[in-house]
Amino acid sequence: MNDKELMKIARGQEKAALVLKNARIVNVFTKAIEDGDIAIQNGVIVGVGEYHGKEEVDVQGSYVAPGFIDGHVHIESSMVTPPHFANIVLPKGTTTIIADPHEIANVSGKEGIRYMLESSKASLLDVYMMIPSSVPATTYETAGATITADDIAELSGEEGVLGLGEVMNFPDVLNGEANIHKKIRLMQPRPIDGHAPSLKGNDLNAYRTAGVQTDHECSTVEEMLDRVKRGMYVHLREGSVTRNVGTLLKGVTEKNVERLLFCTDDKHPEDIKAEGHINFNINLAVQHGIDPITAISMATLNAANCYGLSRHGAIAPSYYADLVVFDDLENIEPKAVYKRGALVAKDGKPLIDAPIVKGKAVSDTVNIDLDKLDFTLKLKKESVKVIGLVENNITTKSLRETVRVEDGVYRNDPDQDILKLAVVERHKSSGAFGLGLVKGFGIKNGALAMTIAHDSHNLVVLGDTDEAMRLATEKIVEISGGIVLVKDGKVEDFLQLEIGGIMTTQPAPNVAKTLDRMKEKVRSMGLSDSIDDPFIQLAFLSLPVIPDLKLTDQGLFDVNAFRIVPIED
Repeated sequence: MNDKELMKIARGQEKAALVLKNARIVNVFTKAIEDGDIAIQNGVIVGVGEYHGKEEVDVQGSYVAPGFIDGHVHIESSMVTPPHFANIVLPKGTTTIIADPHEIANVSGKEGIRYMLESSKASLLDVYMMIPSSVPATTYETAGATITADDIAELSGEEGVLGLGEVMNFPDVLNGEANIHKKIRLMQPRPIDGHAPSLKGNDLNAYRTAGVQTDHECSTVEEMLDRVKRGMYVHLREGSVTRNVGTLLKGVTEKNVERLLFCTDDKHPEDIKAEGHINFNINLAVQHGIDPITAISMATLNAANCYGLSRHGAIAPSYYADLVVFDDLENIEPKAVYKRGALVAKDGKPLIDAPIVKGKAVSDTVNIDLDKLDFTLKLKKESVKVIGLVENNITTKSLRETVRVEDGVYRNDPDQDILKLAVVERHKSSGAFGLGLVKGFGIKNGALAMTIAHDSHNLVVLGDTDEAMRLATEKIVEISGGIVLVKDGKVEDFLQLEIGGIMTTQPAPNVAKTLDRMKEKVRSMGLSDSIDDPFIQLAFLSLPVIPDLKLTDQGLFDVNAFRIVPIED
């Protein structure tokens, strides 16, 4: 189409390819509702007002908003591949995501990232990738690969790459470590994502000076406001476990809201199905008193501005025709979703197929020498450090507890809510593993094992007997990765995750059904009421960049001191 023809369509002199008629349009620029038509040509909005089209869809007074944007998400945490992920979030109104593939990068390195880039092209969802900056997250764990500055330089030119993923190793940033600063400089002036829980004062100033522009780890209003004052964007996160939206909304005002956006970070498919995706964040904000159009703006224009996506996030001429049609402004349940002018979801159902995308580099990634495995925890003292869970959060507490010790070996006490925890290196079959104790999980008579263990994704397993933990590990090896539940001395249930040990090519509804079933079984074993999702809760017990106490394959890790510590001292 030449420019003259396009101008005639935009001026209403000729019919557009598609026109949504009689819409109540959410204008995120003026924060108002406008009645009118939306004219679309070649996947782009060419006019808002009164138009006629070769195809016309009468939305009969329904609201139409820009497609929603998830500002920070790990697709791998859904446990499905990008095409299947698209099929669960598009019906919820999410048309664009900013994805950080550091989960698969920790398993398969550059080739894992390339797998995510290529498989994302098989979906209609706009997937913008942030190249992981911290693989491994620290030197105190064993990952399957390392992403170097040279790797980042190589990957930066790949189609779909937007910027640098969350800079988690903030101690290295503050100490002027050359490697992390080189990675940041390589990506500037592109977006640089942050990850700095509890950082404040001059340390936060230094972090910002290094070039970090965002943070999704705020858990208090004070943290959020500190970052906004320094010109950062803050993601209000609502995932399966970490839920900060309700708390942070208390600090949202007309003066600071333009620096705030939404993300999910880590959300399982059954939770997306039950609650929603970014539309859930919007609805939650409205429930907490935020104006609906302001909440929609946070999910659209604010996110687009943060990441420099100049054609996303609004309903206006020259913007992509990514549109969400719904009836209730205060409780958004999309009844139609358009991606570049094409109807991709209707009444909560995807209208596109999700192709199976396999990759040699992300297959057969579980390598554990079972002969080297010994879950015996030897102790000299009864008073030991214990990881304490925090309700609805992936942070933990460092506790001091008195446990049962017999003949120099820890023994589980059924009257204590304390379980043995192990992280086993599974990439190189080195035999390395760390042992610790965790309080607050609550299950009895079994074990739960996973090859989803942030961020290095070794095997993490907890249980009340060594035998149950070993049985769960053996099944993990047999199925090449996944989630295994052992109950009463037998494998009770499992989910195979054959892609890197963290994803499957199964459709999302199948995964959601299995997870729902397994979750109920875990609850029947006494799971604590304070735990919404046992799988995500367990997966983050090995992440050594989230306070206070975690476990890696190298041992118990004190995040605040940033070092391996003995379980007894």
